[in-house]
Amino acid sequence: MVTPYSEIVKGKIRLRTFESSVDKEELVWHRDRQTRTVTIVEGKGWKFQMDNELPKALDKGDVLYIPKETYHRVIAGNGQLVVEIEEHED
Repeated sequence: MVTPYSEIVKGKIRLRTFESSVDKEELVWHRDRQTRTVTIVEGKGWKFQMDNELPKALDKGDVLYIPKETYHRVIAGNGQLVVEIEEHED
């Protein structure tokens, strides 16, 4: 499966990198099977949007809580977006 990001997995932590050159069509609304805590490591101008909410700007150090099976997406900005993802047992 082709993904719009590259990923390094270290135990329970996933470090994902999205490039600003990613095809915007690849950044689709989706749901995850597990609840996740996402920490923004790097990124400028990127946004995050949950279902039925307006997009929110992402800043370094922001922490997002995404309940399992909740629709969400990222919107490309400038440069890379690097996030640290921790999946939770539900």
